[in-house]
Amino acid sequence: MSEESEIKEIQWTIHSTHPDIVKVTRDRLGEVIDPEIGMTIIQLGLIRDVEIENGAARIKMILTTPFCPYGPAMIEMTKAKAVEALDMPVTIEMGMEMWDFSMMEDPSALDWGMYA
Repeated sequence: MSEESEIKEIQWTIHSTHPDIVKVTRDRLGEVIDPEIGMTIIQLGLIRDVEIENGAARIKMILTTPFCPYGPAMIEMTKAKAVEALDMPVTIEMGMEMWDFSMMEDPSALDWGMYA
């Protein structure tokens, strides 16, 4: 595996504040798939941060395109999976940054053939 195709796990706030729940959170959120691309929101790097404060979680999320037709459904599914994983109230905050391929956790997934 070359260096550029190594998985680069995004470091969320909970990596330092609640390391014991990172795996379950990533696993549950990894069940949410962008139906247009066929990859998970974790693989795509759409979850930019997960924070827990005062018994509630806040997830910063972006979409691959600002007007993604599946956006509302993906946001609702993300919230439901986060509540399952964390067992606490969850707020989804939409980030304003534009998604690009460099945000993907697994660049080798670019071999899906859509882009040369």
